[in-house]
Amino acid sequence: MHMIIKQAQDGALISHNRERSISGMTSNASTIAEQDARALHDDGVPLEPDEISIGVIIGRTSEFFDFFVYAIASVLVFPNLVFSFTDPLRGTLYSFGIFALAFIARPFGTAIFTLVDKNYGRGAKLTSALFLLGISTAALAFIPTYEQVGGFAIVFLAMLRIGQGLALGGTWDGLASLLAMNAPKRRQGWYAMIPQLGAPLGLIVASGLFVFLVSSLSARDFLDFGWRYPFFVAFAINVVALFARLRIIATPEYERQFTNLELTPVRASETLVSERRNLLLGAFTPLASFALFHMVTVFPLSWVFLYTDESPARFLTIEILGAIVGLIAVMVSGIIADRIGRLRLLSRCSIAIGVFALFAPLLLNGGTIGQIIYMVTGFAILGLSFGQSSGAVAARFSKKYRYTGSALTSDIAWLIGAGFAPVVALLLSSTLGLWSGGAYLLSGAVCTFIALRVTKHLDFEG
Repeated sequence: MHMIIKQAQDGALISHNRERSISGMTSNASTIAEQDARALHDDGVPLEPDEISIGVIIGRTSEFFDFFVYAIASVLVFPNLVFSFTDPLRGTLYSFGIFALAFIARPFGTAIFTLVDKNYGRGAKLTSALFLLGISTAALAFIPTYEQVGGFAIVFLAMLRIGQGLALGGTWDGLASLLAMNAPKRRQGWYAMIPQLGAPLGLIVASGLFVFLVSSLSARDFLDFGWRYPFFVAFAINVVALFARLRIIATPEYERQFTNLELTPVRASETLVSERRNLLLGAFTPLASFALFHMVTVFPLSWVFLYTDESPARFLTIEILGAIVGLIAVMVSGIIADRIGRLRLLSRCSIAIGVFALFAPLLLNGGTIGQIIYMVTGFAILGLSFGQSSGAVAARFSKKYRYTGSALTSDIAWLIGAGFAPVVALLLSSTLGLWSGGAYLLSGAVCTFIALRVTKHLDFEG
C-alpha cells in the first residue's frame, strides 16, 4: 500500500512539473490544490455535473459575500468613519460613489487576468485573482478614519475598492459556461440558474453576520471595531473558495472539456471588436434585473437607515427574509424557463419589474409591514429574472470568443445596470421623492424589454 501511494504521489508531482505557474505565494497555493486535484482525478473518472455545480455555487457565494459585506459597510460604516466631515446623506452618496469604482475596474481586471490565463493557465489566474481579492478585502478592515489621516482615508478606501474590482474581473473561471454547454437540452434553464444562487446565499450570510454584530455590540463598539470582523471572515471564505474551485479546474478532465468546447481565453480587445453586437445585447438584456438587484439590497438599506426610525438589525433581518424568497425564486426560474423558454420568462419579468417600479418604492416609508411587502415582492421578481439573466445571449458568441465574451458581458452588464444604481437611486429619491427611484428602475425595465425584443428578432433562444 505504501508503495502504491508513493507512486501516485510521484506521478502527481511529475504531472505538476509540466505545468507552468507564477512564482511566489500564489504559486504555492495553486501547487497544493493542483496536486490534490490530480490525486483525485487522474484515474480518468470524468467530473460529475454536480461537482461542477458545487464549485460554481461556492465561488459565486464567496464573491457575493464580499460584495454584500462592502455594500452594508457602505451604508452603516464608511459614511461615519471615512466621510465624517459631511452630513449623513452626502456621506452615503460619497460612499456609494466609491462603491461604483469596482464596477468600473472590473472589465480592466478581465483584460489583465485574461493575459494571465493565456500565459500561465486558469489555475494561476484564479489563484492570483482571489489572492488580490482577499488582500483588498481584508485590508479594508484596517482602513483609518478621516479624523486620523484626513483625505488619505478616502484614497485608501478607493484604492482597495478598485483592487476588489480588478480581482473580480479575474475570478471568472468558466465553470458557469461549462455547466451551460453541458446541460441537457430540456434542462438548460435549470443549469443556468445554478451560478445565480450565490447572490442570495451571500446576502443571507453577510446580513446575518452584521445583524449579530449590530445587535450584540453598542453603536460605539460596532463603529470602533465590530464592523471590521466581516472583512476578516470574507478573507477566510475566499481561501476556502479558492481551494474548492482549484480542486475542479486543475484536473485533466476539466481542461479536456474546455479544449473540446473551444472555451479558451482570447484578448479582451479582440473580443470587443469581433463581438460588439452580442456584447451590447448581453449588457442590456439583464439591465432590469441588475438594477432591481440593488433596489432591493443596497438602496433600501440606505433609505431606511437615513429616513426612518427602523433599526439596521431589524431591516437586515427583513433583507434575510427577502433573500430566502429570492433563493427559492431563483430555483423556480430554472423550472419555468425549461417549460416556457428563457426569453419569454425574462420578457414577462421585465414587465413585472416595470409594474413593481411604479408603486413599490413608496412602501419603504410604510413601516415594517410595507417594507416586508416591498422586500418579499421585490426579491420574488428578482429571483425569477436574475436566475436567467446572466449570460442570456452567451450562446450567440462564436466558440472562439465565448469564454472571454461571457466574462466581458457580465462585467459590462453589472457596470451599466448596477454599478451606479445605489448612488443614482438615493440621489433621485432624496431630491425628488421615492417615486423617482421607481422611475429609474422603470427605465431599466424598458431597456431590457427592448433588448429582449431585438434578441427574439434575431431568432435566439438561450
